[in-house]
Amino acid sequence: MNTPKYSQFRAMMALAKASLASTLKSPSAVVFTLVFPLIFIVVFGFIGGGAFKMDVAFDSHIDKGSPIYQGLMASHSVNVIDDKTDEQVQSDLEKGKIDAWLNIQNTQTQGMPHYVITVKTSKASADKGNMLKLILDDIVNKINLGAAPQHQDIAEMRATEVSGRKYSMIDFILPGMLGFSILSTGVFGTAFVFFNLRQTLVLKRFFATPVNRIYVVLGESLSRLVFALAGALVIIVIGYFIFNFTLVHGLVTVLNMLILSAIGLIVFLGFGFIISGLATNDSTIPVFANIVTLPQFLLAGTFFSISAFPVWLQHIAKILPLTYLNDALRKVAFEGAGLQDLGKELLILTVWGIVIYIAAAKTFRWE
Repeated sequence: MNTPKYSQFRAMMALAKASLASTLKSPSAVVFTLVFPLIFIVVFGFIGGGAFKMDVAFDSHIDKGSPIYQGLMASHSVNVIDDKTDEQVQSDLEKGKIDAWLNIQNTQTQGMPHYVITVKTSKASADKGNMLKLILDDIVNKINLGAAPQHQDIAEMRATEVSGRKYSMIDFILPGMLGFSILSTGVFGTAFVFFNLRQTLVLKRFFATPVNRIYVVLGESLSRLVFALAGALVIIVIGYFIFNFTLVHGLVTVLNMLILSAIGLIVFLGFGFIISGLATNDSTIPVFANIVTLPQFLLAGTFFSISAFPVWLQHIAKILPLTYLNDALRKVAFEGAGLQDLGKELLILTVWGIVIYIAAAKTFRWE
């Protein structure tokens, strides 16, 4: 009887098929190979594909029919701010939160249109203010060249600059990185620690001791809090002494930032408790944790303003708790805001905390 010849190719294909099936059944493999790269592509595609954006407030009586206005809008370089009062615009200009204020009026001269462009920029956002003036200069020059046969300029620009504290890149980046550090500590640290304590039956052994369950949770949470605040202090100190990070009120500002970090950590610990309860094995923890942290890392204003996103994506960003922690940290550090000035941010973080801990109570498992 002839024995069929062993086929190395068929064996190779069978192994490949089994390996592929195993890979597809691994949530972490699918998420890290496909989902996260797609998220990065989508987010940075929106940012990289758009024009250089400047936040500009327009006067309510601006001439929207003027060629200057039409040319500026055609440049796709302006993000219009239209939900602030004159006092808020002035304040935001001085803080660098708005790059410029603009008005365009048509003052007829000898039957000819004569456009007067009034632009107000700030020393706090000098780079973008200068960029806006360059764009307006180019538009004005083209209009006046087109009117050369009449030997009369039909557009002129009048620029002023308000004083303001210089808003540097570190003043934006450091609070964002601090917020994400707090988020990572709360989510990853808590999820891994409590899952491992449950899997190794350490939590179960605690039940044989007089220690109350709530104190087990509080003890672990306290350790995360001390670790996170120590890390936050190191980040702030390095930013201040090496990179000239702005701390408007010195030690008072540092204290307020640490208090905000503690509040943020308490909220983010809830995410960690939920993940530790939902995880069925070690490999699923990074997947759940990154589903929570990565969107916030990308969308919550960690590296860049959420105004760089399309409007629909900005609405999503404004739901995330890290967005409000980052905003609060920036207001305290650069604008000198106190905790009493952060009613909106603290309210939203509180609501998130209540919702998250209700969910954590339903999903957390001791054994």
